[in-house]
Amino acid sequence: MLDRLEAKHFAPLIDQPHQLTLPNGHALAVRIDSVREQPLARMPDAPADRRLPFSVTLTALEPTDFVDGLCALELPELGCVRDIGIGRMAALGRDHAGAYFQIVFN
Repeated sequence: MLDRLEAKHFAPLIDQPHQLTLPNGHALAVRIDSVREQPLARMPDAPADRRLPFSVTLTALEPTDFVDGLCALELPELGCVRDIGIGRMAALGRDHAGAYFQIVFN
């Protein structure tokens, strides 16, 4: 299922709250902040019909100690997508009390 995901599945969700299911089964409220296609990350010999690599950034809407792992997220067209690898990002000029995450699809 992960190989079917494209930036277009996430783009309509920008600025909306969603529930991310963490590896321990707990739910974490997050907001999808951005979806960016990364055409320069595509392998030179990749078939033209292969999806463009893309990344999704998220902000936790509540305090969390979660750092990274395989999570699940409900997507409108696809239902519950499991085993999405999510990693925490440094605050880098944002509120250091917040929690920021990234998903990368190659």
